[in-house]
Amino acid sequence: MSPKRFNNPFHGVIDMITEMNRISDTMSSIETSQAGERERGFADAWSPPTDILARGRDLVIRCEVPGVFEEDAAVTFDHGVLTISGERMRDEEDVVYYSSERFMGTFRREISLPEGVREEDIEASYGEGLLEVVVHGAANQRKVKAIKVSRRRRT
Repeated sequence: MSPKRFNNPFHGVIDMITEMNRISDTMSSIETSQAGERERGFADAWSPPTDILARGRDLVIRCEVPGVFEEDAAVTFDHGVLTISGERMRDEEDVVYYSSERFMGTFRREISLPEGVREEDIEASYGEGLLEVVVHGAANQRKVKAIKVSRRRRT
């Protein structure tokens, strides 16, 4: 009996540029031992570790953001893109860090959602350092269609 192949209906859901920036930031911080020391804006915000999964008919997005207060996190939806953003604050200014491995400052994660998702389909909750966004009915969207690429003719 051959193993069952799982076809991921959310292939391409994650914004690849955001993911590459997260990996690059992690690697450069390890090399320089300066994780989280510099101030960040949305152009170079850190991206929280994120899981995207299907639970029944719903698409579930979970972001790890421990140390972020509920009022410092935001979830927005515009033109098919879900944006999770916010800020993790440093302690008081008179604190001396002997080691700092967590990213501080602003964070941002953008995820393209399947076509047809409406604002009222989305709900978000936060607790114990985990931000969970549920997109109702988005797990059963149709598969990605492949476009045939033909040989280009010279003109």
